[in-house]
Amino acid sequence: MQKLARPQEYDAIVVGSGASGGWAAKRMSEAGMRVALVCAGRPLKDGDYREHVQPYELKYQARANDLLRRKQPVQKDCYACTEHNSDWFCNDIDEPYTTEPGKPFSWQGRMRVTGGRTNVWGRHSYRYSQQDLKGYSFDGAGADWPLDYKDLVPYYELVEDYVGISGMVENHPELPDSKFQPSMPLTCVEDKVRSAIKTKFGRTMTMGRLANLTTPINGRAPCHFCGPCERGCITHSYFNAAFTTVADALKTGNCTHIPNAMVYQVTMDKATHKARGVTYVDRITRETREIRAKTVVLCAQALESTRILLNSAPDGLGNSSGVLGRYLMDHMWVAGGGSGEFPDMPGKPSLNTAHRPGGPYVIRFRNTAKGERSKDFLRGYGFQGGSQLNFAYGAPGFGQAYKDAVKDGQWRMEFSGFGECLPYAHNRITLNKNVTDVFGIPVLHIDMSWGDNERAIIRDMAVSAGEMLEASGARNVRTFSHEDRIPGYGIHEMGSARMGSDPKQSVLNQFQQSHDVKNLFVMDAAGFPSGACQNPTLTIMAMAVRSTDYLMEQVKKRNL
Repeated sequence: MQKLARPQEYDAIVVGSGASGGWAAKRMSEAGMRVALVCAGRPLKDGDYREHVQPYELKYQARANDLLRRKQPVQKDCYACTEHNSDWFCNDIDEPYTTEPGKPFSWQGRMRVTGGRTNVWGRHSYRYSQQDLKGYSFDGAGADWPLDYKDLVPYYELVEDYVGISGMVENHPELPDSKFQPSMPLTCVEDKVRSAIKTKFGRTMTMGRLANLTTPINGRAPCHFCGPCERGCITHSYFNAAFTTVADALKTGNCTHIPNAMVYQVTMDKATHKARGVTYVDRITRETREIRAKTVVLCAQALESTRILLNSAPDGLGNSSGVLGRYLMDHMWVAGGGSGEFPDMPGKPSLNTAHRPGGPYVIRFRNTAKGERSKDFLRGYGFQGGSQLNFAYGAPGFGQAYKDAVKDGQWRMEFSGFGECLPYAHNRITLNKNVTDVFGIPVLHIDMSWGDNERAIIRDMAVSAGEMLEASGARNVRTFSHEDRIPGYGIHEMGSARMGSDPKQSVLNQFQQSHDVKNLFVMDAAGFPSGACQNPTLTIMAMAVRSTDYLMEQVKKRNL
């Protein structure tokens, strides 16, 4: 291995090019700062996107899942990892991690392409509410965020204007409205269910708030419902940092992109106790390199950023509180829910129908600010889901009668719960110094499990899904609850370097700045003190813009 003798120095290093890293690089480079954007992935071109590639055009015709699992046994569990795009994901054999015996954790979506998870994310984009940020004040569990909803509003609006979020205005306190593009339509079945559950229970089912355009922005075309979005988008109709924020940063001429770089640690200047830069391993040459900057911003993804901090000092860099690695969270993904049939609703199924890029969302209705408190659990959950008009392949009969019956089809509606996990100190990540990846970097050891509160939420998901479907007139209603759902499947890892006002109880302040190292920031979801039940990406981006603007103010004041 070779280390550069005189590493180049920048104003800022941003590690990671996804939801938060793209924004940090864009804001700073557009302000005239010299930025090094360092990421573990390689750049993709529009020609690499495969949303229009049919299975029969692939080498194995999308039937080689067992082959993919030989090198990607964990990544293949991700809904988005297929023969179309498996080379965008890491090799699990080369880049392993370990877990506590009897406590599996599925660390999916470990991307190795520019833009990170925004290449394959589900695109549901929701604001957090004041209650979400102040959960401790509401029910005494976990910790409050060291900021208020009003502090985030201008940054939500800035991000929404740029990203393009389609959705419906609901004026609902548990899910604040965004600045929306026109909503994508609900189906006739979804309209029926929306009306029924509002009338019967006072609950709100809205169309999912999606980072898919319905009107053009900055040369990006509206979504044309081709899908699946996780294979890329040649019209740039969904938000992907690679062709939006990262592209903007590079256009300034102030941003240097360093791809295929596995960042190992933050280097320190012992004399000033400031971050000096980062060391990384080149994924292609396996050389160890160093780059330096006046400020270091980690946006590598919650677990990866904390891994870098843990590898940067014997007890973890910026860990005077002792909480680095603790309070890991994920959402309970499709852990409870239900489905039902609507045979009386009209419609003819088609193999060539449009693929709407997302479905409806049922807003949290348990333990609300002005509602009743559950006796069984704290916090709450929402439902994603939707309806499908399917061919009736199970129809009885033979010959022409069977063919006619199959074409009649049947509507089906399903609800899949996403629940909030409380932040527990014992849910944590540490280093396993006995195991290294192919680059020689010590790997993470993950120790996480659901508690009684999460299992109670999962059980309630099934109950409420069933009652909503029955109230809507569904037949053959079936519910499910999987209390043993493996953490990680939500692919919404949060926490492990939480924010807080007290440096003795937290790693970062409200601007995601290290309490201990003033020119070190962590701008992904590692800093989240709690996770709400909504998808976190919109909040990750809004927080990153807010923190980057603060960083630049501090640079001007010479405080860093």
